[in-house]
Amino acid sequence: MVRLLGPQDRLLTTLEREHPGVDVHVRGNQITLQGERPAVEQAATLVEELIRMVRNGTDLGEVEVQSSARILRDGSGSPADVLSQAILTSRGKSIRPKTLGQKAYVDAIDQHTIVFGIGPAGTGKTYLAMAKAVQALTRKEVDRIILTRPAVEAGERLGFLPGTLTDKIDPYLRPLYDALNEMMDPELVPKLLASGVVEVAPLAYMRGRTLNNSFVVLDEAQNTTPEQMKMFLTRLGFGSTMVVTGDITQVDLPGGASGLSLVTRVLDGIDDIHFARLTSDDVVRHNLVGRIVDAYTKYDAERQKAEYERAERRRSGGGNGDARGAQGVNRAARRAATRDRLPGRSRRGTQRW
Repeated sequence: MVRLLGPQDRLLTTLEREHPGVDVHVRGNQITLQGERPAVEQAATLVEELIRMVRNGTDLGEVEVQSSARILRDGSGSPADVLSQAILTSRGKSIRPKTLGQKAYVDAIDQHTIVFGIGPAGTGKTYLAMAKAVQALTRKEVDRIILTRPAVEAGERLGFLPGTLTDKIDPYLRPLYDALNEMMDPELVPKLLASGVVEVAPLAYMRGRTLNNSFVVLDEAQNTTPEQMKMFLTRLGFGSTMVVTGDITQVDLPGGASGLSLVTRVLDGIDDIHFARLTSDDVVRHNLVGRIVDAYTKYDAERQKAEYERAERRRSGGGNGDARGAQGVNRAARRAATRDRLPGRSRRGTQRW
């Protein structure tokens, strides 16, 4: 009962939020549901599924309760069957998909040679791909794991970093090292890295290689150029699996198109290549992360709509004045910038030292 209700009955509160028309009462080991019959039957089905998951050894959290309720509403099967399949067990902790979208993503990795995991932050794209890589290595389905990502700063310029080449690229690859240490024995990881069984390298090191019998994970793929993406995908060798993860809405490239955005159009419909698209419903971080993702998605959609409407007005001939006005504003801005660059003068005309 403690595992079912969670600490301080947090999961009970989540259950009540999912079924607001049902009153839930707990006394000892007995749960009582009261309300309209259809609502009570739906809540009872959810409670029974949660009990099955607890008996199967699943550690419940708010995400699992919300995902189970969503699966039942969609009629997508039994949550206990969908969410109880563990990918990997490390140091007493089971790694398993927690949402229906994550389950479809994991299944796609088993069924396809190249899988693109595209979705917002917190949807477990990289984490689940790493778990599948470690699982494949443990089962001896592959000979090595290769983890790579482009060395691109997130909107900042850090300058020249001190140390050797390894010291310079380690900060960019740190998330991959963290996941490895969480999924494998920390004492074993350095040995696997030294022997080459596990390789963590920047994307620039992939050119000219053929990756056979390997599980290859490309992380932060939204920061690849179209040329880099083509180069990476053509490294595929025999007996290998590739997983490419990224969030198209968080591109840090200083200019140009994202290779991940382009590849969704170029390779769409090719056999043995699958695009798994995760959404805010698959976020397994704090509840606010999903709301933040939705808010930014709404903002981007409104901005694109406004830009489209402005372009339509210009094409219809009603935007000539706006265009001339914009040109005038640009000229005024250039004149102001020129004044600011004049030596010894500030924008207000006072002396500057």
